[in-house]
Amino acid sequence: SRMKTKYAIVFICIVALVIIEKESNILSRVSDKLIQRQNPQQTPQTPLDCSNMAQNRSMTLLQMLMSKLARLTGNNSILSEDQEQGNAVDLGESSYSDGRKHILLLATTRTGSSFVGEFFNQHGENMFYLFEPLWHVERMLTMATETNNGTLLAGVYRDVLQGLFQCDFSPMEKFISPPPVDHVTPSLFRRESSKSLCEEPVCTPAIKDVFERYHCKNRQCGPLNLTLAAEACLSKQHHAIKTVRVRQLETLQPLVEDPHLDVRVIQLVRDPRAVLASRMVAFSSKYQTWKAWAQDGQVPEDDEEVKRLKGNCDNIRMSAEVGLSRPRWLRNRYMLVRYEDIARYPMQKAEEMYGFTGIPFSPQAREWILKNTQTTQEASGIYSTQKNSSEQAEKWRFSIPFTLAQVVQRVCGSTMKLFGYRLVSDEKTLKNKSFSLLEEKHFY
Repeated sequence: SRMKTKYAIVFICIVALVIIEKESNILSRVSDKLIQRQNPQQTPQTPLDCSNMAQNRSMTLLQMLMSKLARLTGNNSILSEDQEQGNAVDLGESSYSDGRKHILLLATTRTGSSFVGEFFNQHGENMFYLFEPLWHVERMLTMATETNNGTLLAGVYRDVLQGLFQCDFSPMEKFISPPPVDHVTPSLFRRESSKSLCEEPVCTPAIKDVFERYHCKNRQCGPLNLTLAAEACLSKQHHAIKTVRVRQLETLQPLVEDPHLDVRVIQLVRDPRAVLASRMVAFSSKYQTWKAWAQDGQVPEDDEEVKRLKGNCDNIRMSAEVGLSRPRWLRNRYMLVRYEDIARYPMQKAEEMYGFTGIPFSPQAREWILKNTQTTQEASGIYSTQKNSSEQAEKWRFSIPFTLAQVVQRVCGSTMKLFGYRLVSDEKTLKNKSFSLLEEKHFY
């Protein structure tokens, strides 16, 4: 038994050393890339100590492996003195020692995710927030393959997210069109929605005659230097990403289990009847078929549009079922939130989300939420993050034709039941605001 344990220790150490060497090389390349792209005016005040970063992560990895070995063999002498005193690494928790958190906000379009994403974007100087970076991946791969290959996309999405959470923009660069030149691009999707990408030192001097479609709103900046963005990312304590492009939660398991990250997943859901009503306004040209059905009063349920709606609802439900079942890899790392609850109690729900992530709820975020949940109708728009939130959550009930609401209820009924959305049997009830469509429900 002792001989087997010794061989196991040797094997574990060899594996650890191989992984450590590989990671050190990666960090070294990232460091070299950052240094090469800086001019004297752009040199950071505090040099990046990648060697220490590699050493810290390597020690953490070794501790995890030794802890795992001790559990398998029952030999506590393998553990270090600190671990014997009750500080052994819990493999269900992240090994990140500096308190850095990585927040992934998962949603689908028209669920209020831009609004909720601002809860973290407005946190302050310790937060690096990215808005829909996977847009580039989806656009290029669907164009290249002429089909939405879910398995292919899921793997690429995960790899890109993993890189971004570690402040490595190179995986995403491959999908930006036209390709960045020396890591500089004027084409990053919705750059203006990330405060970190529109503040110094990432906001470089504007260049005349260079058109940037998603330019920063409150100040003029030059094309986005992704090397500077990576440097800014590394300088922030916490990282948050908002995306509507991840279809299935379980595809993220390797990302959540990455020992270098402390990933917390927040899944945002909304009444699918409200989602359809909102999409018919925001994406009007794509929903002409639904509008025609509303006029006719009949909906062919074998139509591809209806099947797509059902598929979307099923994906959301299945992801939520995975999260709510609390598998070991998601324990203490998954939170389900309804948009309607956020709309009713924005400050309370924001506090709950911050509490879940383990990040202090900053005064800046509180101030933004207070200011942007009590807005006049004139200030609200289709893509605006300024909402009178309590009114906004109910607005769809007066715009969606009852015929379409019935279709949603039929094909998305199991999803609605899981999330606590009440069905209605007639148009009068649908438009009766005194009848709540929400069951009081807690998901934790």
